[in-house]
Amino acid sequence: MRFLSKQSSLYPLKLLLFLFHATNTIVLSFLPLYLQHKGLNGTEIGWVLAIGPFASIISQPFWGYLSDKYKTVKTFLILSVIGMLSFSILFFQMNKIIAILIFAGLFYFFSSPVGALSDSLAQRRALQLGVSFGSIRTWGSVGFAFSSLIVGEILSRIGIGYMMYPYLFFGAILLITSFAIKDVETDSTPVSFQDVKLLMKNFPYVLFLSIMLFITITHRASDSFIGLYIAELGGAEDLVGIAWFVGVISEAAVFALAAFWFRKFHPISFTILASVLYSFRWLLYSFIDSPYLIIAFQFLHGLTFGIFYVATFDFVTRLIPQHLQSTGHLIFYSVFFGISGIVGSLLGGAVLERFGGATLYFSMGIIALLGLLLFIWFHFWFNKAEPTTKR
Repeated sequence: MRFLSKQSSLYPLKLLLFLFHATNTIVLSFLPLYLQHKGLNGTEIGWVLAIGPFASIISQPFWGYLSDKYKTVKTFLILSVIGMLSFSILFFQMNKIIAILIFAGLFYFFSSPVGALSDSLAQRRALQLGVSFGSIRTWGSVGFAFSSLIVGEILSRIGIGYMMYPYLFFGAILLITSFAIKDVETDSTPVSFQDVKLLMKNFPYVLFLSIMLFITITHRASDSFIGLYIAELGGAEDLVGIAWFVGVISEAAVFALAAFWFRKFHPISFTILASVLYSFRWLLYSFIDSPYLIIAFQFLHGLTFGIFYVATFDFVTRLIPQHLQSTGHLIFYSVFFGISGIVGSLLGGAVLERFGGATLYFSMGIIALLGLLLFIWFHFWFNKAEPTTKR
C-alpha cells in the first residue's frame, strides 16, 4: 500500500515531465526547419538557436536561487510555464531576424527553467521516496518520443509553418498539470548569495562541469542540426520526427532501467562509458550518406545521452549542499544545455553552412574524444583527492 501511495503521488509529476518534453520536442526538433521556412540561412539559424542557451545561463541560476531562497519549486515552475506560453505566441509570429532574436530571448528566459526545475523536483522527490530518478525522468523521454513522432507526421501533412499550434496545445495542458504537482520538502537552512559563491568555489564541482562541456557541446550541436543534416541527406520532416522518436525511445528505456544498472558502478565510470559511445556515434554519423541510416543508428542516443545525463546529474547532486540543490542543479543545467548550446549552435551553424553536415559530425567526434580523455584523468584525480576536497 505504501508503494502504491508513493507512485500515485508521482503521477502529476510524471505527467508534467511528459507534457513539457512533448512541447520541448517541437522546438528542439523542428525549429531549425521552421526558421529555414521563414527564409533564415544557416548562420542566422545558429544565432537564433544560440539565444536560447544564452538566456538559460541567466535564467536558470536565477530561478534556481529563488526556488532555494523561498523554499518552493512549484511556484516558480508555474510562473515559468505562464511566461513560456505567453512569449511563445509572440515569438512564432515574428518574421524579421531582429524581432525573432528579441522574442526568442524572452521565450527562452521562461521556457529553459521549466525542464531544469522539473528534473530538480524529480531528483529530490526520488530521494525522499526512495525510488529511482530514472523511473520518473523516463516519462519526459516518453513525451519527447510521442510528440516527435505525432507532430512530425502532422507537420509533414499541414506544413512546418503551422508549428505553433501543436506547441500551444501541449503547453496549455502542461500549465493545467503544473498546479496539481506536489511541492518538494526543502531544507530550512537560509540561502544567500554568499552560499552561491561558496558553491562556485567547490573545485570538483566546477572542474567536472568544465570537462563536461567537451561532451555536451557536441550533444547540443547535434540537437540543433540533426534535422538539417537529415534534410541535407534528402529526408523530409516526417523522417526528422522518426529519427527523434527512435532516439528518445532508447533514451526512455535507459532511464526506466536505471534502477537496475546504475548502482552497480560509480557514476564517473558511466560518464566515461557514455563519452566513448558519444565519440563513436559522431564519427559514425560523419560517414553516413543516407537519412535512413541516421534513423537506424539513432538508438545510440539512449546509450549516450541517457547514460551520460543520469550519471552526471547524480554525481553533481553528491557534490551540492542540501540547501542549495535547486541552485546547483540549475547551474548544472545551464552548463549542460546553456553554455554548450551557445557554442554548439554558433560553431555548428557556421561549420554546417560552410563545410556541410559530415564535417560537422566528424569535428564533434574529435571534440568528444578530448572530453573522454579528460574524464579518464578526472576519474584518477578524484579517487586520489583528499576526503575534504571531495566534499
